[in-house]
Amino acid sequence: MSISFRVSNSSKFQVSEFILMGFPGIHRWQHWLSLPFALLYLLAIGANILILITICQDSTLQKPMYHFLGILSVVDMGLATTIMPRILAIFWFDAKVITLPECFAQIYAIHCFLGMESGIFLCMAFDRYVAICHPLRYPSVVTSALILKAILLMVLRNGLFVIPVPVLAAQRNYCSKNEIEHCLCSNLGVTSLACDDRRPNSICQLVLAWLGMGSDLSLIILSYTLILCSVFRLNSAEAATKALSTCSSHLILILFFYTVVVVVSVTHLAETQTTLIPVLLNVLHNIIPPALNPMVYALRTKELRAGFRKVLRLGLKNK
Repeated sequence: MSISFRVSNSSKFQVSEFILMGFPGIHRWQHWLSLPFALLYLLAIGANILILITICQDSTLQKPMYHFLGILSVVDMGLATTIMPRILAIFWFDAKVITLPECFAQIYAIHCFLGMESGIFLCMAFDRYVAICHPLRYPSVVTSALILKAILLMVLRNGLFVIPVPVLAAQRNYCSKNEIEHCLCSNLGVTSLACDDRRPNSICQLVLAWLGMGSDLSLIILSYTLILCSVFRLNSAEAATKALSTCSSHLILILFFYTVVVVVSVTHLAETQTTLIPVLLNVLHNIIPPALNPMVYALRTKELRAGFRKVLRLGLKNK
């Protein structure tokens, strides 16, 4: 496909569109990956919608923990929808061309939703900390007003926090190659095509990641350290087991989410050129958590499983 250009105000040639080539090294048969990706996307959307319906209809689930879970489901669907329709369009319809504004908008959306997911995990860790370490104060501390304030703060923080990432990417001069060896517009993948210095973008992304997700992870670790200290002081083994079981689902998702973030970051920094592994990990990190989160909570949470059964029985009766 030919490269298209436009002339900027500084009389430099500037590409007007990018071409998403897909997975590097496997372009000829990458379309076979569309089936598992489509199934993961359908699972993510369907399972999260089921969680939202269950939480809304089951009165026993009107608790802060499940409110945060419902918000996590909304964010997960947003994250999955940000990338999967575009990836499937590349595989099925060879729709590889993406305009610069669309590409920078996708960069913003991906970073924003990932930051929101990290923020929700922090809110859920705080919820579990108060519930286990200060159970008598829980009803007065974790209120509907607090949940609303936390969610608004999270949305504003991430909505404003990640603006410099696409803005800096848009200020680079893209004057030659416009083929991105990726299925989506990642900040580092796009800016690697720039003809000028891309170090400001790399430094900005690194700093914002440490200030955002890094601070969230630090506070989550602190919360669970205090939770474990409180649990180990319990005289009843049954009470300790029950307290830990309420946190198990959350811990599994946190470990998966942040482990993959670290692995993706390290592989991107270690590779001198775009290769299959970091690109595949980057895509999977944006689709597996939305599909995995509902399944983990469904398998590990008795109240949620009971809610699913109620909703499904109600649906069958209505038919």
